[in-house]
Amino acid sequence: MTDIDRSGDSESPDDAGVPRFSTLALPAEILRAVEDVGYEAPSPIQAAAIPVLLEGRDLIGQAQTGTGKTAAFALPLLASIDLDRACPQMLVLTPTRELALQVSEAIQVYAHHLRALHVLPVYGGQGMGTQLRRLRRGVHVVVGTPGRIQDHLRRGTLDLAALRSLVIDEADEMLRMGFIEEVEAILEQTPESRQTALFSATIPAKIHAIAKRFLRDPARVKISTKTATVETTEQRYVAVTGYNKLEALTRILEVESFDAMLIFVRTRSSTATLAEKLEARGFAAAPLSGEMRQEARQRTIERLKSGQLDIIVCTDVAARGLDVERVSHVINFDIPTDPEAYVHRVGRTGRAGRGGQAILFVARRERRLLKMIERTTRQPVERMAVPTGAQIGQRRISELKDLLSDTIRDTELGFFEAVVESYMEERAAEAARESGDIEEIEGEAETAPGTAALNVRSVAAALIYLYQRDRPLVVEERRLEDEDRGPQAKTHHRASKASAGGKLDSDGRRYRLDVGRSHGLEARHVVGCIANEAGISSRHISKIKIYDEYATVELPPGMPRALLDHLSNAWVCGRQLGLRVLDDPGSRRRNKKRRNLKSREGDRPKGRGGSSRSRRRTKPV
Repeated sequence: MTDIDRSGDSESPDDAGVPRFSTLALPAEILRAVEDVGYEAPSPIQAAAIPVLLEGRDLIGQAQTGTGKTAAFALPLLASIDLDRACPQMLVLTPTRELALQVSEAIQVYAHHLRALHVLPVYGGQGMGTQLRRLRRGVHVVVGTPGRIQDHLRRGTLDLAALRSLVIDEADEMLRMGFIEEVEAILEQTPESRQTALFSATIPAKIHAIAKRFLRDPARVKISTKTATVETTEQRYVAVTGYNKLEALTRILEVESFDAMLIFVRTRSSTATLAEKLEARGFAAAPLSGEMRQEARQRTIERLKSGQLDIIVCTDVAARGLDVERVSHVINFDIPTDPEAYVHRVGRTGRAGRGGQAILFVARRERRLLKMIERTTRQPVERMAVPTGAQIGQRRISELKDLLSDTIRDTELGFFEAVVESYMEERAAEAARESGDIEEIEGEAETAPGTAALNVRSVAAALIYLYQRDRPLVVEERRLEDEDRGPQAKTHHRASKASAGGKLDSDGRRYRLDVGRSHGLEARHVVGCIANEAGISSRHISKIKIYDEYATVELPPGMPRALLDHLSNAWVCGRQLGLRVLDDPGSRRRNKKRRNLKSREGDRPKGRGGSSRSRRRTKPV
């Protein structure tokens, strides 16, 4: 085994010690695609892995998320595909469907100039019929989750006989999610002549055993990072509650000086919802999500680059590979449950030595996630206060003064000066007529001392008034509640928490699932389903208890209602999850009502059959 160890920033490689892509012996069509997306120098993992894979050797790549692993394996392995054979020649295994979509999209971009190359993402939750039709038409690259890949192998609908290369992406995450047995089963059904690349942030014993069994004399590339986040990026957080997040965001947008901004949310539906609300408040915003077509996605990015947009509301998947020089701010509107996702988000600003700003919204129950982020990044995240109405008003006054100065300096104002002069003369004449000094005023070139200055000030004040009618300079102060609430509010918060029922502790919230041991459920099924459908790291899915007809699980606090509804409709072991909070107050009220009804029925005199129903049947007509 050959060891290659490189050190460097995961987002900003040192170009002095790294070759350019043009020196890596990649085919011309792939180099053109690399130029199209704006890549110049490869990252450390790319510079180390691409030559090894181009030689046809197996590889173990150890690097963190966000270091450019997808290009590290996709660029060289695409070079080995025979486009004249429309059969699966490259297989990429990923732990989640989000990552499968991300990798599939990236490969399509890198293969843009390769004639008729077809890529198919394969994952649970998508209709099997769609995947079957695509497979019958012929594909060259398959990217999928282990469970769905195994389904196709069992059905005989995925033929791996011509497979040339296989990639296991985020192998340690596969292990945590309980997919490693499926990965081994898939490896056993692939040709021994295949080339294999395994990528993992850590190499635990089980992963090492798989590499020893299935990889042939692999080169090992290890990328160690100096710091998880860019040092030129200032990181701050805001303490908020769920219902005042939009108001806090609006105030920050009013006060912060930004060129362009990315706002991260958890779900695709939230991108459109938040972008619409920001547009309604006068900001140039647009959504960007993984479900958008590539053409629409590219149009949105180009609008941001050209200055037609100032804000993009996006998900983690949609922002992969996004590098826009204008981006000065990143706002985490929804705190990520995985610290590595935070690192990747923050990496979208502060690039190439430029300064950047990262702001994180943190609710009271999300403080634990904030501490995890600080431990992962090895950097403190400083608290910032929500801007007050007075600060916003002062900012708008400063903007107006700057606008006046720029206009006086850069604009030809002759026409408007004539309008103001005419207005002043009319006002002066009117004042003279009222005082009886018409002849004196008409015979003099200038009005009385101080009159012109007074009129200029009055006209300027009137113009400012007209300017600010639709955008008040004096902002009404609205109270934003955060963790510094008074004793009365805190008492109300405790009462609300108590009335919500639901076994809520400091780590998470417990949920009931409508599937259990009798349906074949195992803990790994719960972890895999929830991680895939909700994009939650397996480390945040805990305390799984499986009973005969149902199961319980603990998930991070503060999960959006839309995400919970989506999870409730997800399928596992042939049944929908039916996810709901344990001891939900609504269900407790319904249960209490049913118990009271039964109690009242029990107090009724029973008929000969021993029940109220038999009594009703024997009642004479």
